[in-house]
Amino acid sequence: MDYQIQITESLQRVATVSADSEIEAIELVRRLYKEEKIVLDSEDFTDANFIVKNQNLKTYYQSEKRDFVLAHGDSFKLLKEFDFKFDMIFADPPYFLSNGGISLQSGKVVCVNKGNWDKGKSQDDVMAFNMEWLRLCRDKLKDNGTIWISGTYHNIFSVANCLTELGYKILNVITWQKTNPPANISCRFFTYSTEFVIWARKMQKVPHKFNYDLMKELNDGKQMTDVWRMPAIGRWEKTCDKHPTQKPLRLLVRMILASTNQDDWILDPFSGSSTTGIAANLCGRRFAGLEQEEEFCKLSKARREEMENLENYNNLISHIEDLHKLQDCSMVNEDISGNIQIPF
Repeated sequence: MDYQIQITESLQRVATVSADSEIEAIELVRRLYKEEKIVLDSEDFTDANFIVKNQNLKTYYQSEKRDFVLAHGDSFKLLKEFDFKFDMIFADPPYFLSNGGISLQSGKVVCVNKGNWDKGKSQDDVMAFNMEWLRLCRDKLKDNGTIWISGTYHNIFSVANCLTELGYKILNVITWQKTNPPANISCRFFTYSTEFVIWARKMQKVPHKFNYDLMKELNDGKQMTDVWRMPAIGRWEKTCDKHPTQKPLRLLVRMILASTNQDDWILDPFSGSSTTGIAANLCGRRFAGLEQEEEFCKLSKARREEMENLENYNNLISHIEDLHKLQDCSMVNEDISGNIQIPF
């Protein structure tokens, strides 16, 4: 007998399979989907509800238009609770630097202690940590999907080794050159002014998305290089408070524009204050974030709700040069140009 299985109530497309019973048909569809023999695209879904397949995974927050959904909990556990394949993943994993050192912030000497989640680990522990989350994330990428991972020299080499071992193909290592780096208060080495972002695709031989022409357009008609000069976060990005390792919206916007298309789904397994989600919505993409610290979930919710105000939304757009250039070239839809409150 043939059974038509609608995988979740928010899925538009219907899959037909042959089975002896409805239960067997459901299990067959699940297996085929997990094996990627049933491939679903972003347009197959009407909203974000499809992400949750298990009652144990509760949505902490979702936007009114369901283009921004956030779950609270341990990412390692949450990543096992849903099967959806994403177009892109961005991850800013712990650097394990909270060891009691000192740094300079806003002209003040402060202790480097971001939280228990960033406490130092042994090299073996760091390697095991990176191997596990990258393995889980690889299972969440479409075959043509890509992943971006930010870091410093403290962690990025471990990440690169794990990517290679797991079968990813590294495409670029972007150097983010900060135009306003913090001062070197020890004067015992060169001033740290860069961070790195590895860009890799899931499969060795499956082509990935890369909006080459768009990147060239944003770079005044010249090829975009792997060195991006951008400032660290500004005051306009801290209106709801800030995360200790918050990345600038400009940086995330460029990654998203480079490697995704309108309405694509983006995952961030270490969501923090959800800069990835804010950038995704500004670019007309959809976002799912995982975050274990509730204080950062609250911050994420506040940041996303702030965007519901048209003035706040336009203020964010006004600070991001890449989005300005898109408007000037009429290369984005009406949502981005500010005609409506919600980007999507």
